[in-house]
Amino acid sequence: MPKLKTHRGAAKRFKKTATGKVKRSKAFLRHILTSKDKKRKSHLSGTVLVSEADTPKVKRMIPYEDQWLVIIG
Repeated sequence: MPKLKTHRGAAKRFKKTATGKVKRSKAFLRHILTSKDKKRKSHLSGTVLVSEADTPKVKRMIPYEDQWLVIIG
């Protein structure tokens, strides 16, 4: 079976957890922040899990992400 190429854009945006789930950061926190109140900006910070519907698609784009956890950890 041939090697799979990692989607470089996805590799920069998503990380796999130790249990195999996929994390992402929230959107709407890059610019025009003065018109957003503190509560909204604080709720947009941090990471969340990718929805179950999108997880298989994202995992196909980052096939070797979990192997780096073994090498580095």
